[in-house]
Amino acid sequence: MAGSAASTNPPAIKSRIGAILRATSGNFLEQFDFFLFGFYAAAIGKAFFPSTNETASLLNTFGVFWLGALMRPVGAIVLGAYIDRIGRRQGLIVTLGIMAFGTVVIAFCPSYETIGIAAPIIVLIGRLLQGFSAGVELGGVSVYLAEIATPGNRGFYTSFQSASQQVAIFVASILGFILSEVMPADTVAAWGWRIPFFVGCLIIPLIFVLRRTLEETPAFLAMRKHPTTREVFASALTNWRIVVLGMMIAILTTTTFYFVTVYTPTFGKTVLKLSTQDALLVTLLVAVSNFIWNPVGGALSDRIGRKPVLLAIAGLSLVTAYPALHWLVAAPTFGKLLAVEMMFSFYFGVYSGTMLGALVEIVPAHVRTTCFSLAFALAAALFGTFTPFASTWLIERTGDKAAPGFWLMFAALLGIIAASTVYRGGGTVPAYDAVPEPVAGH
Repeated sequence: MAGSAASTNPPAIKSRIGAILRATSGNFLEQFDFFLFGFYAAAIGKAFFPSTNETASLLNTFGVFWLGALMRPVGAIVLGAYIDRIGRRQGLIVTLGIMAFGTVVIAFCPSYETIGIAAPIIVLIGRLLQGFSAGVELGGVSVYLAEIATPGNRGFYTSFQSASQQVAIFVASILGFILSEVMPADTVAAWGWRIPFFVGCLIIPLIFVLRRTLEETPAFLAMRKHPTTREVFASALTNWRIVVLGMMIAILTTTTFYFVTVYTPTFGKTVLKLSTQDALLVTLLVAVSNFIWNPVGGALSDRIGRKPVLLAIAGLSLVTAYPALHWLVAAPTFGKLLAVEMMFSFYFGVYSGTMLGALVEIVPAHVRTTCFSLAFALAAALFGTFTPFASTWLIERTGDKAAPGFWLMFAALLGIIAASTVYRGGGTVPAYDAVPEPVAGH
């Protein structure tokens, strides 16, 4: 209960592997739906945002995708405060419920042709609910994993938050590939795209069962005082510099991720004019690669420190993003798309596995979920989920099919600045001025 003294000997987690699986199960649902929304953006655009201009329809769809993400900071603050006050376990069950409802709304919403303007409004509401939940889902899971990690392995443990999302991308890609093989393209565009969303709805009960058996973290139970909602908000506001720096560190993770997963299928089909099967196969292989590189990055940063890994990957991304895309678009082939995406996957996985551990460490412990979630949510809302829209707009405005590379370079530059600031003085330990945990009774 908020404000009560915690037990001096909180119970230990019975099975860390089981706890990881239960905690990350909600990540699966979130990313499964996010990827489907991006992959079937063209079909969703025709169903809910009809237009005689294909680019306009696509921009409307990606616009709604982005608007949903703008709810992430709101969810991070509201639900983050709830989790910091009530507990990790209960909070993650609540976020799953909100996310599941948003998924069902989108899956069963009738088309514009059937109910008119109500259709895009309903889809937008579904996306807003998903964004609200996602605002704290990633932060809540990352904090949970960090608090159950064994000594010296925090980066490795937290990396499985991101790694679990890659399983969702893999499963969604498989479903999309099967659909493209057994259904004509016109049928998929008309109504077949809904089938993977229905599959996501069928998975929801299983994920609820897993989340309900989640144990509370010993670290939360051992806290001297669980802050009130007012104290959480006040502390998050006071620590705004840490939140902004955390956001800047996370931007490269979110932009690269949404480029190689959500945007790549659309990029491959509409910009490079490759087949649907080719675009899906590349995305499927990227998901496998992402899954491998995330824990590698986390474990590496546990050994040599967060700063050198963050700076090395951000530096590589800064100098190679545009040249790699320029090489690809000059003469697009499946092999070249796969090579470029594997490079970005390496950047994303190693950087993300490191970034998650870093972000948990630089925010104050007593408002860890709120500050972590807010930093990550701002990065995802303002930059990450804006990537498909920004990439489409940049190509349209410049006529350069490699223009999304400039967006990724900008993200890398912000990451370099933030990591250099957080780990100032050349050290590997974060240097920041955090407001200390409030003492019980004050």
